[in-house]
Amino acid sequence: MTTDPASVERLSVLFQNDDYIVVDKHWDVRIDSKMWYEKNTVQAQLRHRFPELADPGTYYGFRFCHQLDFSTSGALCVALNKAAAGQAYRCFKERTVTKAYIALIRGWVEEETKTLDFSIGKNTSEGKAHMMCIEGTDGCENAKPSQTELTVLEYGLYDGDPVTKVLLQPLTGRTHQLRVHCSAVGHPIVGDFTYSSGADDTPFRMMLHAYLLHIPLDPDPLLVCAGDPFVSSVDPKWLPQRSLRPLKATVDALLEHRVEEQRRTKERERERLKEKKRNQSRKQESEEQRRQCEEWLREWAAD
Repeated sequence: MTTDPASVERLSVLFQNDDYIVVDKHWDVRIDSKMWYEKNTVQAQLRHRFPELADPGTYYGFRFCHQLDFSTSGALCVALNKAAAGQAYRCFKERTVTKAYIALIRGWVEEETKTLDFSIGKNTSEGKAHMMCIEGTDGCENAKPSQTELTVLEYGLYDGDPVTKVLLQPLTGRTHQLRVHCSAVGHPIVGDFTYSSGADDTPFRMMLHAYLLHIPLDPDPLLVCAGDPFVSSVDPKWLPQRSLRPLKATVDALLEHRVEEQRRTKERERERLKEKKRNQSRKQESEEQRRQCEEWLREWAAD
């Protein structure tokens, strides 16, 4: 990651096999666009780099397994065939995918770990149709439950202002969820022009980065980390002052907990299915016993 603007030629590939490509999306590109003038997109970058892999049977040429906002950078998974797309889609639908984002947020967060639990809905207020909002605010419609786990990594300054470097794990997948949740607790993401009502326009980008992507594909899970762009060597305006916990160890612990949680869930599901089969077997045995009794009663009556 750099502070340089995006170009069609600049595409960072984090992972590639016969079924998937994971790219490190630049902070200054859209994933795709139907606008003729929108030349700089991830889709255009993929066509430029891998023209032989584009699928003419799809609208964009590539099957994007999930979405990242225009101003969000980081790990973005692309399926290279229909079967691979279907397998990834099931994981996202069943919420077994683990994602973790790094962000710089305004102010110093007092609680080292925090669960952000705000229902999110569409903002129908005039001039805000492209935005989301939390339940209870004016113009918020069709709000749905949303949860994000926040973990403080570092305290520091960005361009002289106090900011906190955090790890954000979305437990649900609402539009703009991380941006809305951080704003709701009074710590908006640095450079978030939209959710600062245009006030936070000095930083060169929004400081939100999709760091970790784990998709439990069968038989081989996909695990990719997109690096950390929020370091002083990349952006000298970010000056860490106090570190609470290392990024890698925090992410490793998160992933280990998540994998163990999924293992226990699968084990419970297997036990549930076994119990269901046992109940069905007992029911069949009971029905067979009832049938035999009826036959004996008929024979007894005939005698």
